[in-house]
Amino acid sequence: MPTPHISAGPDDFAPAVLMPGDPRRAERIAHALMPDARLVTDVRGMLGFTGTVEVDGVAHPLSVMGSGMGQPSATIYATELFREYGVQRIIRVGTCGGIAEGVQVGDVIIGTGAHTDSSMNQARVPGINFSAVADLELAAAAWGAREKVTEGTVHAGPVVSRDHFYWAVPGMVDGLRAHGTLGVEMEAAALYGVANEFGRQALAVLTVSDHLVDGSADMSAQERETRFGGALALALAAATC
Repeated sequence: MPTPHISAGPDDFAPAVLMPGDPRRAERIAHALMPDARLVTDVRGMLGFTGTVEVDGVAHPLSVMGSGMGQPSATIYATELFREYGVQRIIRVGTCGGIAEGVQVGDVIIGTGAHTDSSMNQARVPGINFSAVADLELAAAAWGAREKVTEGTVHAGPVVSRDHFYWAVPGMVDGLRAHGTLGVEMEAAALYGVANEFGRQALAVLTVSDHLVDGSADMSAQERETRFGGALALALAAATC
């Protein structure tokens, strides 16, 4: 049942999907985790793979697919995966900028909730500011696997999903930091909204690639594509719980 953005067959996706933004990262993750990974879609260069991953001696079906950058792109793929392919859970494996004191480049953030400056969730419930939160079961599974992360510290808490990568309202970062926001990224809030719409599960697990406040050295573009082992271990725990 191909959709406008996914060319896979009706049984080509597993119930759990890991979703990085970058399709090249999706390819790396798929082949690193699944010896039998097969390409199931490549529409517009957005690669999706399905195979089997072994966790603690148990084989689990798993898919990995890119989402592109930003909330509009992520919601397109999440909607089609939930609605047309019967996917039950999507775990975003991405990067973010650190905001909070104590969060450092190389750390991993489990995004338990996502503030946003986007209008994408505003129309979901008239008169209500929709609360974009992660699925508790997935977040608990990721948090429970934190001892598997050997580089950096694992944090759990809210992030903010922004529509703008470069432009920010003066004082915004300071305000978010004062209210306990750990990091900034561009997809989680809308992903959580789509998961709620379809009664499915979603989580974002994020590697801190730079810091907006403390001036830590940013990761290079290559490091952003390859330095995701800790986040991947937590995402895999959530996908297979």
